Amino acid sequence: MPGMIKKEDVEKVRAAADLYDIVSASVTLKPSGTGTYVGLCPFHDEKTPSFNVRPSLGVWHCFGCGLGGDVFGFVEHQENIDFREAVELLADKYHIELHYDQGSRQGEHTGSKRARLLEANEEAQRFFTSQIMSKEALAARKLLGGRNFSQADCERFGCGYAPQGWDNLVRHLADKGFTQQEMLDAGLARRGQHGVYDYFRGRATWPIRDSTGRTLGFGARKLYDDDTIAAKYINTPDTQLYRKTQVLYGIDLAKSSIVKHRQAVIVEGYTDVMACHLAGIDTAVATCGTAFGAEHAKIIRRLIADDSLGAVQLVGPLKVEGQSLSSRVVFTFDGDAAGQKAALHAFGLDSSFLSQTFVAVADDNLDPCDLRIQRGNEAVRALIDSARPLYDFVIDTAIDRFDTQYTTGQMGAVKAAAPLIAQIRDRSLLDLYTRKATRRIGIDLDIMQREVRQARRQYNVRDEDAYAPRRRQQVRIEERADRDDPYANPARRRELEHHDAANQTYFHIDDAVFICEQQFMATLIQIPRAIDREWFAQLTLANFMTPVFRTLFQAIAAAGGLPTDDTPQGLWMHNLTKAGGPMLQSVIDELAVMPLPLPTPPNQQSAPGAGEGQGAGVAGAPGVADVQLREPTQGERQYASELLARLLDIGYMRRIGAARRRMAQLPDGEEKIVLLGSITTLETARKDLQAQVYNNTVG
Repeated sequence: MPGMIKKEDVEKVRAAADLYDIVSASVTLKPSGTGTYVGLCPFHDEKTPSFNVRPSLGVWHCFGCGLGGDVFGFVEHQENIDFREAVELLADKYHIELHYDQGSRQGEHTGSKRARLLEANEEAQRFFTSQIMSKEALAARKLLGGRNFSQADCERFGCGYAPQGWDNLVRHLADKGFTQQEMLDAGLARRGQHGVYDYFRGRATWPIRDSTGRTLGFGARKLYDDDTIAAKYINTPDTQLYRKTQVLYGIDLAKSSIVKHRQAVIVEGYTDVMACHLAGIDTAVATCGTAFGAEHAKIIRRLIADDSLGAVQLVGPLKVEGQSLSSRVVFTFDGDAAGQKAALHAFGLDSSFLSQTFVAVADDNLDPCDLRIQRGNEAVRALIDSARPLYDFVIDTAIDRFDTQYTTGQMGAVKAAAPLIAQIRDRSLLDLYTRKATRRIGIDLDIMQREVRQARRQYNVRDEDAYAPRRRQQVRIEERADRDDPYANPARRRELEHHDAANQTYFHIDDAVFICEQQFMATLIQIPRAIDREWFAQLTLANFMTPVFRTLFQAIAAAGGLPTDDTPQGLWMHNLTKAGGPMLQSVIDELAVMPLPLPTPPNQQSAPGAGEGQGAGVAGAPGVADVQLREPTQGERQYASELLARLLDIGYMRRIGAARRRMAQLPDGEEKIVLLGSITTLETARKDLQAQVYNNTVG
């Protein structure tokens, strides 16, 4: 087992890793204040962005779920790996050689298991693409050529061929230094009675990648009648890398366009993705061997990025500047029974996602690939442009099965449509669709409303209001408090007390002492070089009243105090977080991303756009200057001095007050005289401080 990664190598990786680049691969980030970006948290389901990233400090924090940390912490949570594996994964990404302390053997491969599985998949992809032009792969080339895909198209999408036989890939990977266990763990091989054999054999292949382009697994189509696996399509089984409920084929190609256009097109197969992209619909992706589910919806929603205005969530299709179509997610379900079943399955997704969901069904139920073959690229584009809202598609499809010119047909349509309408959880839309279906069928409103209410009770549908103000839950608490006596119910009393504490405004907002301490700690963490060292040395615990900041001040001392000017930015944050421990980590993360009332420094005025992959919140890739703690501006130094002076002043005031109280309790004598002298000294020091602050301000 290799020993610990050497500390200097960890810092090399930390300095090279671009937090903005890594996070924006899966989260759409938007500027929010000085050097800060916000987006939808990838670690919990949310509709209003509360995930904050400060690339220049290498820190992220979510105010919704409380998670936060540095670039290693993000990778740990995202990939579900430990710290060591996160360092190794980023070292592989940025081509940094790692060295280990005692314990590693010369020549032993020290990459993480995950990195090895990624390497195995990449090598398998190279092998499959190398086989596509072989004589044996004629059937695969005919399949792709018959769908109007050229050789260049196949190369663009990584189409390959897995040869027939039992161990072609196994032997190839073994020659490249991969173990049989690594092949099994990557889902590329299986173990049989006679040893390890290829999982993909005699099939056309497509690489399934993540949004950064790393190959996680494969999809493969049957070509030969004697294939021992009957299924037309097979996919990599679930592995450490590949989870079918969390991957979308084509997301690596479509991600930037989804972010730009705030649209996504969900199709049913690999060739449909290819056809859409070649037809100009470059936002197309597909699920891999499973129905589109909640985890897929999270991926898409984080890229499209829901917007909010005040306390009201904007969940419907929104206009997008510069394009005719609104923000939307379009499903290309078939119009047959299976397609309708898939559309009904989508009803299980959350309301805010469904309100932007549309359905596109071609004439004769053609999928995008066949539609492109028969009618060309323009027909594929027209299909997506003419998509209908999901709710309308499902409800109208149910009603259209009946001849509503007859009474019995009307009642049949009511019985078919009411259970569908009842499943619309958003009460804002429920009444609208009830009335819309009623007009279409031609019946009295109360008949449909009765059937919908009955179906809603039968299915126990959770009632939601996606457009409701966020404080609605607090209103309900207040209403409930009016209905019962909190004093007579201890549990209710505690609930009300916590409610009062959570919703008060006089401490976190109006308390000048708290604000000063908070702003000082945020400035110290974000711009430590702006803090005057001589003044900082005069601070003691007595200068802080807020318990958490008293503890944080002790953590700063445990971290060695103010960092030297040549300390790397990432190392300063790491040392501070390590000294603070798990109790203070979220506090430090919050303070690190907290906006300060200061202008943006000149070197941070040019920020990277989504997907550009530029470094650390500044223009261009990170260089040496970006690694070290940056030089503060004059305004930042002045602001830090003002905060520090306030803390020192209030510290003097507290000590003077305590001494005067002590004097009042003492009889006349030597002790009282000594105490009076110390008060005089403190008052003189306080006046000197105030004079120095005045001179600095005037100067």
